[in-house]
Amino acid sequence: MMCADMVEVRWRDRSGKERGAIAILEDISVSGACLQMELPIPLGVEIQWDAPQQQFQGHVRYCVYREIGYFVGVEFDPSFKWSKKAFQPKHFLDPQTLVKEPRP
Repeated sequence: MMCADMVEVRWRDRSGKERGAIAILEDISVSGACLQMELPIPLGVEIQWDAPQQQFQGHVRYCVYREIGYFVGVEFDPSFKWSKKAFQPKHFLDPQTLVKEPRP
């Protein structure tokens, strides 16, 4: 699901220092999310952010630089599953709603 919400993320760097930054939640699914950030996050680092009804936690699986910033892929912990009922981003688009159903 595509979205564009701002979230405040937290993680610990390799030295154990707590870090934080603002990120744009680009997309989200049951198993993970993609964040756009101004700085890179090391692979494997545990990362967290909060929403009104849900706390998100996972591990960084990729971090790539594109023209407008770093895109950070987060795989949610196995015990966590995102649900639209618990948290739906304010700026949210389900691409399936754009597909026309075949005519009978």
